[in-house]
Amino acid sequence: MFYAISGEDIPDSLEKRLAVRPEHLERIKVLQEEGRLILAGPYPAIDSPDPGPAGFSGSLIVAEFESLEAARTWAEADPYATSGVYGKLTVRPFKKVLP
Repeated sequence: MFYAISGEDIPDSLEKRLAVRPEHLERIKVLQEEGRLILAGPYPAIDSPDPGPAGFSGSLIVAEFESLEAARTWAEADPYATSGVYGKLTVRPFKKVLP
């Protein structure tokens, strides 16, 4: 089943986010290589594809996991979660309809 993982950044998280971004991306690339990733990306903090120093307000990952517990375990081990970039982390089942 698919799960939506949504992380909400703490204020002024850009420095922390950039420091652990390579590790974060490596974990997502594994999901992609395994054919389990639907989409992944950050929420810009302002209405711009390149928010610059405004940074990001969070991230969304939609991927396949064997269970809600497995998705939560994966999300809680993400570098953005363990390093304190995320102040809030939500994981919920997701039903893909389109495309």
